[in-house]
Amino acid sequence: MKEAILRLLKEARPDYLSGEEICKSLDVSRTAVWKHIQALREEGYEIEARPKAGYLLTGVPDRLFPEEIRHGLAAQLFGREIFYRDSVPSTNDLAKEMARRGAGEGAVVVAEEQTAGKGRLGRGWHTPRYKGLCFSLILYPPVVPSEAAQVTMLAAVAVASAIRDVAGVPAGIKWPNDILVNSKKICGILTELSAEMDKINYLVTGIGINVNQDLDDFPGELRSVATSVKIEAGRAMPRLKLLQACLAEFEKWYAVWLGQGFSPVLARWKEMSVSLHCPVRISTLKECWDGWAEDVDQDGALLLRLSDGSLKRLVSGEVTLRLGT
Repeated sequence: MKEAILRLLKEARPDYLSGEEICKSLDVSRTAVWKHIQALREEGYEIEARPKAGYLLTGVPDRLFPEEIRHGLAAQLFGREIFYRDSVPSTNDLAKEMARRGAGEGAVVVAEEQTAGKGRLGRGWHTPRYKGLCFSLILYPPVVPSEAAQVTMLAAVAVASAIRDVAGVPAGIKWPNDILVNSKKICGILTELSAEMDKINYLVTGIGINVNQDLDDFPGELRSVATSVKIEAGRAMPRLKLLQACLAEFEKWYAVWLGQGFSPVLARWKEMSVSLHCPVRISTLKECWDGWAEDVDQDGALLLRLSDGSLKRLVSGEVTLRLGT
């Protein structure tokens, strides 16, 4: 009911909408309308009330409420089902729980704050309240588990495209799925799955984007390697608009992947890569190699040309760009 009243207020702007019209449209009492108007105000919506005129929506908060995400959303599947929280330890953990409970394909878990987010290689990813984007997508792709890593690269293409389109900053992809702007990390992506030998039960892709953080919002050790959309664009960015763009881009590339395979996704990934055809260092928990990032194969593995001329195939690892070497 609250969402329906909000929709009517948005449709009426810039005019006032009388309480009587709302009551007739939704078949509710004036008392119920007033109750939901008050609830909307408590969430940060600015709503004027004028005798004999009615209600006018004058301001919308920078919040990721489901009704705001759906309003103007181009995606049809991703965002149809939304699980919103003000604060969570990890959107991926909540998404996995929702998947086990039967959440549908394309369901989105989104939070204003993430206190114990997970990055690759066991690292943390913290999203301060109302400044970043942290969301997870629930998927049931009809592919074998060995192809799950392709979704992570697909997500990188979608997010980098959305950041470019909405913010106008040159987002690029570092293998396999970090998003960089001017050599600094602006987004991390982590895919987790539940699977059997030949079947994926569900797959969760978590995305964390630094949107409106200032430099002081990052811990000291990260200030030289992390950035945000606001820092790079020189202005604050509407988080909602960026989230909607991410969902639309992901839906587009997910359909391409399911319909045409990984090749077109990989081709676009290569176009957006900032870690191919340059000297890099690849580190794992036990070893590291210096070489030339020559290519990425059809499975998403990095092909590293070593100094002795041999070619090493790597399916995981941390890439450091060796600029100027």
